[in-house]
Amino acid sequence: MYRVVLIDDEKLIVEGLRKVVRWRDYDCEVVATAEDAVRGAEAIRVFQPHILFTDIRMPGQDGLAMLAGLRSEFPRMQVIVLTGYRDFSYAQEAIRLGVKRFLLKPSKMDEIQEALAAATEQLKQEAPEEDAESQNAGSFLVNRAMAYMKQHCAEKLTLQDVADACYVSQWHLSKLLNRSSGKSFYDILNALRVDAAKELLADPSLRIGDISERVGYADSAHFARVFKKLTGLSANEYRNSL
Repeated sequence: MYRVVLIDDEKLIVEGLRKVVRWRDYDCEVVATAEDAVRGAEAIRVFQPHILFTDIRMPGQDGLAMLAGLRSEFPRMQVIVLTGYRDFSYAQEAIRLGVKRFLLKPSKMDEIQEALAAATEQLKQEAPEEDAESQNAGSFLVNRAMAYMKQHCAEKLTLQDVADACYVSQWHLSKLLNRSSGKSFYDILNALRVDAAKELLADPSLRIGDISERVGYADSAHFARVFKKLTGLSANEYRNSL
């Protein structure tokens, strides 16, 4: 039996899909439902579904980031989108990230059945562990993670925080970042903080201890060690060289 997860913030749609579709005709079983992307991602990690039906325009969620995260972490999972969002460029990006069908609400039963049949047929075929679409999803995720880290690097930021923003596990995000840059999460975070510190050092009115706090270091001695390691200069030496 192929495991199916349904995600939609409209409970009526989730229940309707679960009850109306004749899942067993396609050797499928609905193993979990969720009403938001966070709970949906948790269900996916628990149940490891073969097929996902999901909306991508739920309140407070980044639908494309969710899709990229799921497709990158679970490249064999067949993703079918049901949405009322009619932006063509959004649909194009979703398909580039590996969505198999992009169905507009209200969807007809024959469209849902065709999408389900196509998904199960694809699952019957042998496929590589990572295809071109999941690689696209991985690149999308790395770019999102880097942007998020740059925006929040002055905060007490953890790998889990960034993984949550990208709808992936810590392990998977760490693997993607390392593959892309050859660096660990904390190496990247330190580099972003040092870059931010360099900009602030151009202002002579700012004390170095204050700068270290503003870029995310509670311990100024730690900041000094990291800055010297990455630039070859102390913060004072760097400031004097400007």
